[in-house]
Amino acid sequence: MAELDKVLYDLVKPMVADPQSLDIRVMPSLDEDEVTLHVYAKDEDIARLIGRKGSMASALRQVMSVASHAEDKKVTIKFEQI
Repeated sequence: MAELDKVLYDLVKPMVADPQSLDIRVMPSLDEDEVTLHVYAKDEDIARLIGRKGSMASALRQVMSVASHAEDKKVTIKFEQI
């Protein structure tokens, strides 16, 4: 089984200017079939990860949706500034 936080980390690490400040945490959810991932990065990196009109965030969510199919889980990604 893939650890979804590590998969997402490997996807977004090349996209950020400061990989040292990048942190991805798995947050508990009330639904056992849902995984919530919080991406913490600097302000300019969060802007880059979300993209114009949310296009990059949408693409990341689609890729993670495919990655989570093996575990029959729904993935929610939230972006937070540090």
